[in-house]
Amino acid sequence: MICASAAIAGCNSESHTTTAKPTAPTTASTAPSSTTPADPQTAAKKTALEVYQGYWREMQALYADRKGTSTGLKEYAASEALDAAENDAQYAHGRGRIYIGKVTVSQSKITGTDLKRQVPKVMLSSCLDVSQWQPVVADTRKAVKLPANRLTKYLIASTLEKWPQGWRVVRDEPQDKKC
Repeated sequence: MICASAAIAGCNSESHTTTAKPTAPTTASTAPSSTTPADPQTAAKKTALEVYQGYWREMQALYADRKGTSTGLKEYAASEALDAAENDAQYAHGRGRIYIGKVTVSQSKITGTDLKRQVPKVMLSSCLDVSQWQPVVADTRKAVKLPANRLTKYLIASTLEKWPQGWRVVRDEPQDKKC
């Protein structure tokens, strides 16, 4: 289940607000520079964290775009995560709703890596704060009433894999726990 659905239904380091739109890092094996760690494990972790921030910037764009023409999410997500996001956004848009505001990702930490497998992966845990990301009626911008007891800051477990196009979020699962 994607987090926008969790935000409606009531569903955490540093804190990041996802508002800017950088280009997606496409690989953790870029040429070493003064800012790129030489260790592949460290580089993969750093890139995964950057991709995850980009993923949430693009999620905001997708849910805010009633026509669903925002295609930037494909630079950050694939597989189950991409399918769920597109389906959930389409469902919200079909009901005449968009999401405005911001999502804050904080307390992100790497919980595991497996870089030796055919498709390398990194797992992470974060606190997702959707308290400032609100569904509204697209035509009027009137706020949609939400349950008072819904979780607005919750733990989310994510899996990123290194695909030929670069690192992508493939799973993003709310844990139904406050953070």
